[in-house]
Amino acid sequence: MINKKILITGGCGFIGSHLSEMLINKGFDITVFDRYNPNNNWGWLENSKYKNDIKFILGDIRDYDSVFKALKDCNAVFHLAALIGIPYSYNSPIAYIKTNVEGTYNVLEASKALELEQILITSTSETYGTAQYTPIDENHPLVGQSPYSASKIGADQLAISYFKSFDLPIKIVRPFNTYGPRQSDRAIIPTIVSQILSGKKEIQLGSLSPTRDLTYVLDTCEAFFQIFDSESLFNKVINVGTNSEISIGDLASLIAKLLETEITIKSSNDRIRPNKSEVERLVCDNSLLVKHTSWKPSYNLEQGIIKLIEWMKKPNNLNMYKPEQYNV
Repeated sequence: MINKKILITGGCGFIGSHLSEMLINKGFDITVFDRYNPNNNWGWLENSKYKNDIKFILGDIRDYDSVFKALKDCNAVFHLAALIGIPYSYNSPIAYIKTNVEGTYNVLEASKALELEQILITSTSETYGTAQYTPIDENHPLVGQSPYSASKIGADQLAISYFKSFDLPIKIVRPFNTYGPRQSDRAIIPTIVSQILSGKKEIQLGSLSPTRDLTYVLDTCEAFFQIFDSESLFNKVINVGTNSEISIGDLASLIAKLLETEITIKSSNDRIRPNKSEVERLVCDNSLLVKHTSWKPSYNLEQGIIKLIEWMKKPNNLNMYKPEQYNV
């Protein structure tokens, strides 16, 4: 196994924390870089059974010096640190540019200076915009339908330019919608589950017609690892998804069924994206990933949602959610 010393930016977050734990289990030497806070809090890894096996560095992805210092002793980087959440990107587009574009620049520039062996950049299926054909492969046009997606397109294109200009050994991992334990209620599945578990019978959602391709978080993390482990995926964009789709309305009905309850769904105006900004359909073509790795999902949608429900039912976890208000 090459590249034993790995830095994970955003490693205290939703996907990053699961990925950090998975790579520790696989025998890697992991350093997590996450946002500085005066309490020295390690996010979702604060209570992880693996926290004593992880080196933590708190800094700012927007600051080149702190990124460079964090990368100095590493062979490879998984760059997950990003400002996410589409609604907030309407309020503060510049924040997304500074974090997602400049932050990625800092990772690329420091990796170039330190001659890292491998750089994995995390993209998003939102970069495709509404599907112009399905399933969506990596050749699909990129359409910035929100400031968030535009910032991620910019970051991806910057990474590609560093390969073409400096021969930097990059891989761009483009997950479709990931869900699972530790995800914020900004995301659709925790939004639905938290409202139902709080006793609500009328569930507040945005548009019900868009479709999404949903992957359980541990499957997404395994895809990250197998892409990292592949010698044939350098300098490529790689989709991660299940090649299936479900509408938001049908998803809410499925979750209610799994929770053995009846609900009504209200489409709330303050949760609906601007008309031209809504991504109506996303369904993945994962052929490239499957061709070059042995990856396949271990969890179907129902199995993954049940795992999330079991986690959210624990009082300490459910108390972290605010189902009574819209989380931008």
